[in-house]
Amino acid sequence: RSGEMAKLTQLIDNEVFRAYATYATIVLLKMMLMSLVTAYFRITRKAFANPEDTASFGKGESAKKYLRADADVERVRRGHLNDLENIVPFLGIGLLYALSGPELYTALLHFRIFTGARIAHTFAYLIPLPQPSRGLSWAVGYAVTISMAYKVLKTALYL
Repeated sequence: RSGEMAKLTQLIDNEVFRAYATYATIVLLKMMLMSLVTAYFRITRKAFANPEDTASFGKGESAKKYLRADADVERVRRGHLNDLENIVPFLGIGLLYALSGPELYTALLHFRIFTGARIAHTFAYLIPLPQPSRGLSWAVGYAVTISMAYKVLKTALYL
């Protein structure tokens, strides 16, 4: 048992892993915030997906009018879905990358650029900013994840 704990302590002492944990936490919190933004838009636009969510607006036919799609709610949901499609791969590939022994400077560059790109993507989606701002911010984050994946494949696997 104590051998396992020593390994965990060594991992926590690893600067690259700590950098990964920091930026992974930031993007996860950003992604969680999108749930709150979605709820805010649903409530302020009175546009709900489930009948039970309309209970405070009446019963029966009077509540049915709140079971509807809203363009603003759907926009936030698409932004949240895009987070799921991009942050989840970053978490897995970023962890493998952090464990593959990169230089701290290079790892921080990858993690910071990805995090900045995802934050920029969220603003571009929610404001909305004109294209190609959203597309570029997505592409930058995606390229960072591909770069880390390439490093992992090149360093750690037998291809």
